[in-house]
Amino acid sequence: MKVSSPDGTTWRVSRRWVPWRRRLKGALDGVPDLGIGSLGDDPISVIVGIVLLIILIPFILLALVAGVELLLVLLVLPFAVLGRMLLGRHWTVEVRRGWRPYAEEQAGDWQASGLRVHALADDLRRGNPPPQTLNVPKG
Repeated sequence: MKVSSPDGTTWRVSRRWVPWRRRLKGALDGVPDLGIGSLGDDPISVIVGIVLLIILIPFILLALVAGVELLLVLLVLPFAVLGRMLLGRHWTVEVRRGWRPYAEEQAGDWQASGLRVHALADDLRRGNPPPQTLNVPKG
């Protein structure tokens, strides 16, 4: 649920669907652009292409592993959610300031977590954010 506080800050309050936090968002932002464009047909270009391929193989393998992991998560996710709903597993409610994690708390079963999401959203609309529990500055 997306809400705005009186000072204009955008907040997002939701259940966490998987038991772990996303960690790959922005992970590839630091990868430099090689600016290769198109490689020519001469022998030097072939050698440069082979060297670049050897350099890029780890990144290609990483992308393949991440893709397979994503497919496995998507395959297991419906069963995990159904099991959590039917077996009464506890849900984690997370609050994000913009897209950055800000706070999280255990909220009980499906119904209790839904009520907690709405309560937190109402508090944020009134300008009362929850205590920050994630990414707390050290000091």
